[in-house]
Amino acid sequence: MRAFPWEAVLDAGLCRLRLDPTVFWGLSLAEFTAMAGGLARRGERLKREGLERLMSAYPDGSSEGARLSTAP
Repeated sequence: MRAFPWEAVLDAGLCRLRLDPTVFWGLSLAEFTAMAGGLARRGERLKREGLERLMSAYPDGSSEGARLSTAP
């Protein structure tokens, strides 16, 4: 059994979500998980062939890539 990831949970709740400590400690684990995005549906990870298609469609140094990287 792994130890509970207190450091990550405290960082997510108090730093990233900027919850007041009273609110943070009053949440149930289910409520915190929902707020932190743990219940969000996750898509499939990018596979090598998908990465290769993207790299072919948007090569480094292309004028389109350069234009997008300088946009405000």
